[in-house]
Amino acid sequence: MLSTGALRAHLLAARLAGTVATSREESLRSYRLFAARDPRALIGLDPEWTWSSEDLIELMADKCGVSADPRYVSGHDVIDPERTLEGLEAFAERLARAARHREAVLLGTGHPHRLLGFYAALADALSAAGCAVLTPAQGRCVDITTRFGLRTYNLDYVRGVALVREPGSGRAGCEPGAHTHSPLPLRTALAAAAEAGGPLPELVIGDHGWVCGAGQLGFDAIGLADTDDPALFVGEAEGRVSVVVPLDDAVRSDYYRPLTRYVLNRACLSQ
Repeated sequence: MLSTGALRAHLLAARLAGTVATSREESLRSYRLFAARDPRALIGLDPEWTWSSEDLIELMADKCGVSADPRYVSGHDVIDPERTLEGLEAFAERLARAARHREAVLLGTGHPHRLLGFYAALADALSAAGCAVLTPAQGRCVDITTRFGLRTYNLDYVRGVALVREPGSGRAGCEPGAHTHSPLPLRTALAAAAEAGGPLPELVIGDHGWVCGAGQLGFDAIGLADTDDPALFVGEAEGRVSVVVPLDDAVRSDYYRPLTRYVLNRACLSQ
């Protein structure tokens, strides 16, 4: 069993917390976009409150441990490992509740290169505990506006985890999926589940638009977020996202394995 102290040391050594690779410039840009209600930063959330850049800096200092000084405008951002550990505890508690009640769950990621293994292990454990791991809208097309214009992706599932792929990339290719912040894949999946008359998720697990999109529509949602993803933390502050774990969401995929073992152990789930 991985102790809390050992996990804290791993978070710092892997730069999942502590000084992270995400730059202060990236984070401040996201805060400015969110304050202006730019869809690229809202990622499916429609905030109830008015948030200025200064408000967001204060929120992220509280939720993540970033510098609360608005004059700090360059360099690397910082995540307090204690806040990460607190988030992981709450995350594990919600997983345990889903397993006890055998809830229907939907998992999705906009970071398949980094986080697919983390979510897939959760899907395996929840399925083994009797939860229905939903996979609606398999193969459906999703049109997403990117910086390169409107692009069409296919919604796919790998080991129970939703992601989007470039058309033609296929399962046989080396490409695990495309990076996206969009809530449209989540909306497509929910619409397909409703059309089919099948179960809707009682819990959505993921990141980016999967969490914000679900929370906005009233679904219970938990996930992971970096310092340049203020939307998830705003959703948590406004009561529409249940749990957000602050950490760097773009380190090597194997660096998340200790987190997987830790949350499954704390949730009393086998991997």
